[in-house]
Amino acid sequence: MTVTSNIPGHEAQRQEMADRLIGGSMRRSYNSEIDIDWDAPQDPDLFYLPPEGVSLYGTPLWEQMTHAERVELSRQEAANLLTRGVWFENTLNQGLLRAMLYQDPTSRNVHYALTEIGDETRHMIMFGRTISAIGARPYRLSKLQAWSVQRLPSLYKGLLLWGAALCGEELLDDLQRRFAHHPQLQPIMAQVFRIHIAEEARHIRYAREGVLRRLQHSTWLERRLAKDLNGIAAFVIRRLMYDKEVYRRCGLDVKEAMRQARANQQVGAIRQESFRSLYQFMEDNGLMSRVSRRFWRYYGFLE
Repeated sequence: MTVTSNIPGHEAQRQEMADRLIGGSMRRSYNSEIDIDWDAPQDPDLFYLPPEGVSLYGTPLWEQMTHAERVELSRQEAANLLTRGVWFENTLNQGLLRAMLYQDPTSRNVHYALTEIGDETRHMIMFGRTISAIGARPYRLSKLQAWSVQRLPSLYKGLLLWGAALCGEELLDDLQRRFAHHPQLQPIMAQVFRIHIAEEARHIRYAREGVLRRLQHSTWLERRLAKDLNGIAAFVIRRLMYDKEVYRRCGLDVKEAMRQARANQQVGAIRQESFRSLYQFMEDNGLMSRVSRRFWRYYGFLE
């Protein structure tokens, strides 16, 4: 048990929360190398994302596609989602490691951050193995995208670190919760989602606590930047969901597929519902501004 009797009240609570999260990690962590049946046969009629979660679901193009073509589109979109997940987890780990340079390495809070980094590293392995297991190829970053992503961790400071963590984790976590038990989902994808959901629950709690803690002593400028810049996440996540290369690999008319996907109100409604909890948390804590709302609305996460 961690001794906190000589630590000031608020810091003691922080350490106790970290201790509980570490305990939760010990009780409920997974190793995809042994917890996923990588060699199990995959049913050619099942989807890699639920049909309702595929970008073209319900569009004229979707109605023209055969069942096999729809399944292939879901496979490519799943591979794209997993690939982007790898680089996001990479940047988040770098942000957490940079923050630790200024923290006490004996604190339980730092120990939990390291535990989370371990979780995220295992997730990157799991995502990579899944892409291979479903017979897809990863979606590589362009030189410009790689250059941009390499610079993200340098922006992950204070509220921007925790805001980025929440935007990257919570919205996609909600989508995965909706998808994980779908009857038309490939079992391997259901296993991946369930593992990720179980471990991300701790990470989201930690990030929310990080936001609330940082708000207590952040500067006006830091809060202003966090309020305005979180809207950039809307662009990044939307970019993740609609990739031209996905449609190219499926042999679709890329321009028309992008047009129909972006105008797809059925998938857009799911996206808005998944953003609702995070949006309310950010509103309740003064982390939304006219600028950021405009971004989230423009990219389809708000009505």
